[in-house]
Amino acid sequence: MTFSAKPSQSMIDRNTDTQTGQLIPNSCGTIWIEFSPEPSIGIKQMRVFAHTIVEHNFHTGVFITMAALTSSAAKIIPTVAPSVIECFLEQDLLVNITRHELVPQHVLMSREDKRKLLERYRLKETQLPRIQQADPVAKYFGLKRGMVVKIIRKSETAGRYASYRWVY
Repeated sequence: MTFSAKPSQSMIDRNTDTQTGQLIPNSCGTIWIEFSPEPSIGIKQMRVFAHTIVEHNFHTGVFITMAALTSSAAKIIPTVAPSVIECFLEQDLLVNITRHELVPQHVLMSREDKRKLLERYRLKETQLPRIQQADPVAKYFGLKRGMVVKIIRKSETAGRYASYRWVY
């Protein structure tokens, strides 16, 4: 099964530069999603998927498999320069981890909100606490290096409090 999806108007608005009124380059775009029925994914399947992404000029490709990629197939992913390829195991997507009671709410901050946060606390982004790109929630949201996510937790004393994490 394969399909494509375009960004919503709210996503386009969130990724539009307020000063120029132009869409921020490489911030959002059309995605291609493909479910692979193959029992093992090798170089051939990844090359075909990468070719589809580049040929049709998709911003992001999501490849969902039943089995893990071979190590040689995983090496193809960084070579697709203008696009982003994300690979998930089907079993990892059966449960929405963001809805679990132990996972706090994660909110991706826009570039403008990130700039205001850093100005407010007089910080550099590297001084923020970190979250790995391989973190399950970061992977779920497709977070990339340099993005900042706001994590809202419940607290017995404060009710709710927010912390911020920089993706590295």
